[in-house]
Amino acid sequence: MSVLIVIPARYASSRYPGKPLAMLRGATGEAVSLIERSWRAARAVEGADRAVVATDDDRIRDAAEAFGAEVVMTSPDCRNGTERCAEAVKNLGATPEIVVNLQGDAPLTPAWFIEDLVRGLRADAEAELATPVLRCTGQMRADLIAERMAGRVGGTTAVFGAEMQGLYFSKEVIPFAARDFAPDEPTPVYHHVGVYAYRPNALADYPTWPEGKLERLEGLEQLRFLENGRRVLCVEVEARGRQFWELNNPEDIPRIEAMLAEMGQA
Repeated sequence: MSVLIVIPARYASSRYPGKPLAMLRGATGEAVSLIERSWRAARAVEGADRAVVATDDDRIRDAAEAFGAEVVMTSPDCRNGTERCAEAVKNLGATPEIVVNLQGDAPLTPAWFIEDLVRGLRADAEAELATPVLRCTGQMRADLIAERMAGRVGGTTAVFGAEMQGLYFSKEVIPFAARDFAPDEPTPVYHHVGVYAYRPNALADYPTWPEGKLERLEGLEQLRFLENGRRVLCVEVEARGRQFWELNNPEDIPRIEAMLAEMGQA
């Protein structure tokens, strides 16, 4: 097997319990669950050999199997999606070249984000984890700042070095800029897209490391790789006119539904 996509999904989210089963209406008015939209996104990726939903909850398992997804059950003790992916791969007995973690809260993730991510990891022999970043326009940056000022987490931002090695990820809007930007103007802020591609050995190592201090503070699982000195590759992706937003809070549903309608996605 070359590429395995794992969609980790848990019911007991502190910010949004039952989020994978939240219903989102697309351009046709049809209501489709978040987990099914994530499954559809995974199935659209060219070069992926297999896609599975990894969960610890019978309600999510039943919903996923009802629309035809392959499901692997994992422990409720998994602390985040990366640990759940690692356990899923172990339980499957799979030996893929690359494991992709397509987190179930980003139903607008285009297939080419993942395809570019896999190509990026294959091209960088030293990277053990790759993750996509999307350059923010002035409007996207303003939206992220507005979410934080309202006390909500509206997304994660990333900063990286000259060779695209990840330096830090934060739920704050970084880096700081002392001026405003026009709505369509490119900014120095990069939105971190919640998708990861791992080399299997690095993924297997991850659960053996203690939870990092920065990981705990930010609530960002990828920081555990940085805190253990592992190279994280940031792969810049292009929106190609597509809008992107993650479902972090119930208030995000109308925004995502409006984007689905505007883009004509069912």
